[in-house]
Amino acid sequence: MGERIRKEKSILGRINDLSHKLVLMLVFPIIISLVLMLFYAWKYHSAITRMETIADLKTAVTEDIPGAAWNVVSGRETFPESNIYNKIHDVDYTIETITDRTGSENRLSLIVASRTMQTLENYVDRIRDNIDNEVPVVQNEEVLGEIRGVASLVDSMLNDYIAQEIHSAAQMSLSLRLVIILTAAAEVIIVVIALLLRNSTVKATADSVRQPIERLEEVAAQLAEGTLDARLPDTDVSELRNLTMQVNTMADRLENMMEQSQKDGRNLRKAELRTLQAQINPHFLYNTLDAIVWKAEAGEKDEVIHLTSALSDFFRISLSSGADWIPISQEKKHIEGYLKIQQTRYRDIMQYEIDIPDSIGEYYILKLLLQPLVENALYHGIKIKRGGGKICVSGRLEDGYLVFSVRDTGSGMTKEQLRDLSERMKKGQPTVSEGSGGFGLVNVNLRIRLYYNQADGLRIESGADGTEVSFRVPCRTREEISDNESVSG
Repeated sequence: MGERIRKEKSILGRINDLSHKLVLMLVFPIIISLVLMLFYAWKYHSAITRMETIADLKTAVTEDIPGAAWNVVSGRETFPESNIYNKIHDVDYTIETITDRTGSENRLSLIVASRTMQTLENYVDRIRDNIDNEVPVVQNEEVLGEIRGVASLVDSMLNDYIAQEIHSAAQMSLSLRLVIILTAAAEVIIVVIALLLRNSTVKATADSVRQPIERLEEVAAQLAEGTLDARLPDTDVSELRNLTMQVNTMADRLENMMEQSQKDGRNLRKAELRTLQAQINPHFLYNTLDAIVWKAEAGEKDEVIHLTSALSDFFRISLSSGADWIPISQEKKHIEGYLKIQQTRYRDIMQYEIDIPDSIGEYYILKLLLQPLVENALYHGIKIKRGGGKICVSGRLEDGYLVFSVRDTGSGMTKEQLRDLSERMKKGQPTVSEGSGGFGLVNVNLRIRLYYNQADGLRIESGADGTEVSFRVPCRTREEISDNESVSG
C-alpha cells in the first residue's frame, strides 16, 4: 500500500514538479529583470524630473532676481512690490528639496549653490539698508553688480549639477542595457534547459502510463461489444486509477440499469392497477349511489339523470376499453363528471372552473392524469379548509407542449409536508391509501416520467393561499402515438 501511494504521487508529482520547475525557471529571471528595469526606470525618471526642476530655476536665478533688484535700485518698485525675497526663498527651498532627493555623489554643486543663495540674499539686504539710510544710488548699483555676479555663479553651479545628473543617467542607461542583455541570455539558456527537462520527464511519464491505457482500451472494447462483466484491474497510476474505477462503476451501473428497467416496468404496472383501484373506490361509489337514491326519493328527476350520466361517463372513461391514451376532450369530460358528482355532496363548500379550450381537444394524453390531481385538491385542500374554496383546472398549448394546471384555494401544505412529498416523488414509489383520497400524486408523477420518458413530472407550489399542481408533456396526435400502444377513439 505504501509503495502504491509512493508511485501514485511520483507519477502525478512528476508532472506537477515539472510544471513548477518550468514556471520558476522561466518566471524568476523575468521577475528579476522586471524589478531591475523598473528600478532603473524609476531612477532615470527621478533624475530627469530633478533636472527639469533645476532647469526651471535658471531663469529665476539669472533674470527674475537680478531684474527685481534693478527695479528696486532704480526706484520702479519697492521691496514688497518686487517680491524679491520670496523669489530668493523659493529658489533656495527648491534647491534644498532637490538636494535631499539627490545621491551623495551629485549633491555637492547644489549644496554650494544653496550657500551662495544666502550670499545673494545678503547683498539684497545691503540694498535694503542703503535705501533705508538714503545712501547714494551709485553704491546700490555697485551692489547690484555683485548680485548679478552671484546669480551667474549660482547658474553655473546649477549647470554643473545638470551635467552631473546627465552623466549619472547615462551610466544608468548602460547598466539597464547590460541587465537586459544578461536577462535575455539567461532566458535563452533557461528555455533550452527547460525543453530538455520537459522532454525527459514527458518520456518517462508516458512510459509509465502506456500499459494501463492499453488495458483500458481492451476493456472498453469489450464493454462496447456487450461484455458487461469485463472489469479493469487496479492500477498504481492515480490519474488512471480514478478512470479505471469509473469504467468499472459504469459497467456495474449498466447491469443495475437493466435490473432497474425491469423494476420500473413492474412499478408502472402497479401504478396503472392502483389507478383503476382508485377510480373504483367503494366509498366514492357508495356515496354517489346514495346521493342518487336521495335525489330519486326527493323526486328530483333531473338531478338523478344528471348524476347517473356523470357517473356513467366517469367509469366509462376510467376504463376506456383498456386504452392508455385518450383525447383531451375525454379527459376533460372525465374530470367534469367527477366534479359534478362531488359538487352534489360538497355544494356549499366547493366551486370549480375548467378552462381547457376545445381547440386542443383532439390531442392525446395519457389517461387519468388530471382527475387524481382534482381529487387531491378536493380532499386535501378544499374539504379541510373552513369555508371551502374553489378548484381551477386549466390547459393550454405552448411551444409544442401541453401544459395543465390544477389550482385550489384550500389550506395549502406546510414546508415539511411539501418536502416529504417531493422526496417520495423522487423515489418514484407508487402509493395509494384510503386516507389520501385514492390515487396519490406520487403515482401520477411516476406515470408521467415513465410514459413520456421525462426527468420531471409534477411541479407543486403551495402556500397559505392554496396549492397548484402542474405538469408539461409533449403534444401528440393520434398518428404520433406508436401502433403498439393502446389508444381510445
